[in-house]
Amino acid sequence: MFLLRAERVINQFSDLLGKIAALLFILLLLNVFFDVVMRYVFNDVSIGMQELEWHLYATVFLIGVPYALFKEGHVRVDIIYAGLSPKRRALIDLIGTLILLLPFTILVARYGIDFTRESFELGEQSGDPGGLRYRWLIKGVIPFAFSAMAISGLGLILKSINTLRGVKCDESDPSEDDDGEFLP
Repeated sequence: MFLLRAERVINQFSDLLGKIAALLFILLLLNVFFDVVMRYVFNDVSIGMQELEWHLYATVFLIGVPYALFKEGHVRVDIIYAGLSPKRRALIDLIGTLILLLPFTILVARYGIDFTRESFELGEQSGDPGGLRYRWLIKGVIPFAFSAMAISGLGLILKSINTLRGVKCDESDPSEDDDGEFLP
């Protein structure tokens, strides 16, 4: 029961990140549209808007990865994986997450904090005139995103354990348990 509840909470977090990534993608599209119109219609270029494009793109990509993990859209050898039983797939996901995903995400998140702190302390900003200030903000997305990936990895571990136990998390309504009773 606890494992199912924990999996649902992590799934909600991952789903929220997917929604945020989708909204940021819309902002990215609007930004590119604005930049193109300004460049080709008004012959005016904004370095800040161009830099904002890659900031938004990086953020969409980085916070979209935890959502991809949640929705099983991440890269694997699907031709082999798809032919396996659910319990064997769960075992592969469990081992892969414990040995590969979690150590990597924790390592990058840990060093990303120092990377961001150094940028903040130096007052790092764009080297281009008219560029964006506060470069530490985009660098701060790195430890956040990799921490979120680790959290989604924990959700994948819980899902794998629940699958191995023969229990499935129903993601349709996270406030109800398997018996239709509301969770506290």
